[in-house]
Parts: sequence; C-alpha cells; structure tokens
Amino acid sequence: MVRWSDARRGAPTSAGSPARNRGHYTTWVIGQTGPNSRTLEGMSAAARVIVLYALMYAAFGVSSPFMPAFFEARGLGPEQLGILFATGTAIRLISGPLCGRVADLTQALRAVLVICTALAALVALGLLPAAGFWMLLTISVFQAAALAPITTLADAIALALALPRGSAPRFEYGWARGTGSAAFIAGTLLSGQVVSAWGLPSIVVSHAALLLAAAGAGMLLPEPAHSERLTVTATGASRYGVLELLGLRPFRYVMLVSALVLGSHAMHDAFAVIRWQAAGVTPAMASVLWSESVAAEVVVFFLVGPPLVARLGPAGVIALAAGAGALRWVAMALTTDVVVLALVQPVHGLTFAALHLACMRLIAAIVPRHLAATAQAMYAVGAAATTALLTLASGRLYAKLGAEAFLVMALLCAAAAPFTLPLRSVHARPEP
Repeated sequence: MVRWSDARRGAPTSAGSPARNRGHYTTWVIGQTGPNSRTLEGMSAAARVIVLYALMYAAFGVSSPFMPAFFEARGLGPEQLGILFATGTAIRLISGPLCGRVADLTQALRAVLVICTALAALVALGLLPAAGFWMLLTISVFQAAALAPITTLADAIALALALPRGSAPRFEYGWARGTGSAAFIAGTLLSGQVVSAWGLPSIVVSHAALLLAAAGAGMLLPEPAHSERLTVTATGASRYGVLELLGLRPFRYVMLVSALVLGSHAMHDAFAVIRWQAAGVTPAMASVLWSESVAAEVVVFFLVGPPLVARLGPAGVIALAAGAGALRWVAMALTTDVVVLALVQPVHGLTFAALHLACMRLIAAIVPRHLAATAQAMYAVGAAATTALLTLASGRLYAKLGAEAFLVMALLCAAAAPFTLPLRSVHARPEP
C-alpha cells in the first residue's frame, strides 16, 4: 500500500483514492493488494523488464545518429529535415499522453505497449520503399506517433512491478533504466559498423528488428493479477485523468522541478561542444567529455542512485540534483579548462539520472494506479516541452550573452530547489 499524507485540513481526495482524516492529516490510500496477488518472483520480473529496456533503448541508439543522414540520402534538404523532425516532435507530445490515457482507461498497459512497439517497427519498414518528401513525412509522423508512448508505458509497468513488498523492493527500477542507457550507447556504437557494412537502409532494418524483439519481450512481461487491477469507474475524474493528476499538488511539484532541471540541459545539448571547440578543445576531447556524462548516467542508475534515494529520500535527491545543476552550469559559464570540464561532466549523473530515479519514486507514491501511464506521459511531455522551448530560447541567449547564457540555466536549477520542500512529506510504504 502506498500513501501520501498532506498536512492540510480538508485536502480534497482523488477518484479511486479514499481519504482517511486523522487529526489534521489526510491520508491518501493508493490501491490495495492481497498477499497472493503477485504471481512471479521479483528477479524473474526484473529479468524480463531488463530485457525489454535493453532492446528498446538499443533500437533508439541504432537509429539516432544516422536517421537524418538516411532522410538526406532520400533527397530531403535542410528545411525539409527540420519540418520532418519538428513534426515528429509535435506529434509525440500528443500521442504520448493520448496512448497513456487509453492504457489507463483500459488497464491494459502491457497490451498497449506491445501494440505500439510492434506498430512502430512495421511502420518504420515502410520508410525503405518510400520516396518523396510527403511520403517520407507521412510515414515518419505515423512512426513517431506509435513510438512516443512506449518508454512511458514501460516505466509505468516497471515501477508497478518494482513496488516494495515487505521490507525490500522486488527490484530496483534503476537496474532497468541503467541497462537502457548502456544499451543505447551500445546501439550507437553498433550503428556505425552497420552503416559501414550495409549502408544507411540497414539502420532502418536494425531499428525495426530491435523494436519487434522489444514487442516480443513486452509480451513476456508479468501482468498484475486480476485482484490487483483497479476498476476504472465512469466518473468525470476517471474520464479526465489529466485534470485529476493536476489536482494532486505533489504531482504538480514533481512536474515543475523536473521540467526546470531537465530543461536546463537544453543549453548544454545545443551549445556545449560549440563553446568547447571555440575555446580550442579538440573534437576527440569533446567526445571524451560527452561520453563521461553518459557513463556517469549509467553508473548512477545502477550503483549510486538507488542507495542515494534510500538515504536522502526522493525530495532530498531532487534538491541535490538541482544544486548540482546550478554548480555545473556556473562552471560551464566560467571556464573551458579541460580539467574542470572533466570534473564537471560526470555531474550529469546527478542532474539527469538521480533526478529521474527520484521522480519515479515520487510518482509511484503519489499517483493512483489507474493513472500510472497517464502520469508517466505527462511527466515526459512536461520535460520535453520545456526542453524544446528552452532550446529555442538558448539560441537567442547564446547569441546575446555567449558563455554567460549558461548562468540562466543555473538560475533555473536554483529556482527548482525550493519546490522540493513540500515533497518531503511524500512517503512510499511497502505493501504487506
């Protein structure tokens, strides 16, 4: 059983989460399960989830570096590439929450995950015979729509399977997400070899094959027993899950702090290498610095993050991530000394991986089970939309301020820190 206690008298209750007044505290009870509701052992569930994440993120890693080159080889110019990728981003912001809501309303998260993953693979194969801008755009938009919800659905399922039982969690969500990051790196490295051997179309084939394998892995995921499932009533709150979620004050804080801290990476992603190269940092060294941040992400997901969250609590880790982000961006603004940069880049493990782990813990504790997929989609869309807006703003800021533009990102992280204080009242309790 997962509870959140709000120290306000008369706090409103959410649909499906009966409130029990005890003095001036309102306790929200989010789902209850019986002792015989689990059908698979933790490590078995963990192994299946880890396989899914490995295949899913390997598919992303294979396609990410070379898809622009694939479309360019099909005759698309720079402006057409911009339209194609911008349209795909826009459709993801719509498709992700929509599919998440469907999954919640039907309580069929695994089925929606498998269908979307398989559909994304099949649609991707349609790019191989396609020719012309409009045909390529249409197919890529459909593929983006199918691809958008699969990571958030996977997160919702993984968190449900990782819920504590007794005195210890069944498995750490960070194991799965860390595997995904490592698989993404492996896929990125593999993609260069694949293109060298078989050309750019082989990227589409590899991407589709890995997605189909991920769909197969999704079919093998444990599914909650019937007694675990919530009956979704036809109330207004159930129909309008987004409004219900936005009515949860702690969830709004999670969305806000994650959007600010994750969004602050926009300046780094767009202009870090440009700044380094302008200061004389070689491409080889820039590659090493960038790889440091990704390696730190994997280490935090696997090793550092889970005990850190256990020791400081999710809210404490988010505050730490916000503070680390502020220091990281100040350092980026003040120096391009390679030694300093080499020390600063691994802080990405805190500003992204540790933050993400803490947010996942909070979402699992705050959100009713029948809104799990919708909550994951909203969390992802909030961060993605903020990052997109800050990326647009970063160009103008960097043009006017140069390296000092990173100080604006530091201010965003500093602004996020106070909003972690109300989240300290959120507690996840193990299921009986």
